[in-house]
Amino acid sequence: MKNTKSDTSQKKLHPRNKHNGTYDFKTLIEVLPELESFVAINKFGNESIDFANPDAVRALNKALLKQFYNIIYWELPKTNLCPPIPGRADYIHHIADVLAEANNGTIPTGNQIRILDIGTGANCIYPIIGHQEYGWEFVGTEVDKPAKLTAENIISHNPELKASVIIRLQENKRNMFKGIIQPNEQFDFTICNPPFHNSREAATEGTKRKLKNLGKTVENKPVLNFGGQNNELWYEGGELAFITNMIFESVHFQKQCKWFSSLVSKKENLKPLYSVLKRVKATDVKTINMEQGNKITRILVWRF
Repeated sequence: MKNTKSDTSQKKLHPRNKHNGTYDFKTLIEVLPELESFVAINKFGNESIDFANPDAVRALNKALLKQFYNIIYWELPKTNLCPPIPGRADYIHHIADVLAEANNGTIPTGNQIRILDIGTGANCIYPIIGHQEYGWEFVGTEVDKPAKLTAENIISHNPELKASVIIRLQENKRNMFKGIIQPNEQFDFTICNPPFHNSREAATEGTKRKLKNLGKTVENKPVLNFGGQNNELWYEGGELAFITNMIFESVHFQKQCKWFSSLVSKKENLKPLYSVLKRVKATDVKTINMEQGNKITRILVWRF
């Protein structure tokens, strides 16, 4: 099989992102033979997978994690979010750049850098990429006990992660930092991929749009190609309410966290979020644009 373009090839990823260019399916199949059954020639004459098939997406992720991040075990229930790896890696590389700005242009590596991942999920994807790329230490948070157990199972099966990644249960779903950050504990960065939708219905409609864009027949109760539990996909008030609450809470932990950040999917949410940041007297606010294929998302970064 020759290395031809896949459906995700039109992405402009961070220069250090290992997933720039096209997926080398020949190598990925060598790494994970089970991927082969999902690879076929698409309508453009290129090798690809059916991105509407959750099993295919899962197999591709397992192969990518094994090849590029030395992850030997990555299993999660079909009900949990199965994230696109390239975009998740971009977030990590961009925050590395922010950290480098205060370090004479050199990215700080190793376990002296501590990252707090709000809502790690069963997939544990940000700690995996951040530790394997830069050696950072991670504390992940999770409101869902089964998801926490799944993430901990992944960590325990990958020796390189064991000493550097821990997951803490957030007992109060209204809190993000409170009850997680311990007295005198310090973090260099907090990261978060917030729930995008404001209701279960909106999440379902979003999935229908995704499937339609992939050229699939849409059912009344579609299967989510990237999975996702309720708390992973929606939050009352959507991402605007979620990030607004996060900003207000961050004020109380400004002496324990150097930088706070969150992904922002909807551009129209930036203006009200800037207003909130001004109100709480954030001293430094950055917006980093990320492009993946036709999708543009943003990282909102702030500090006090």
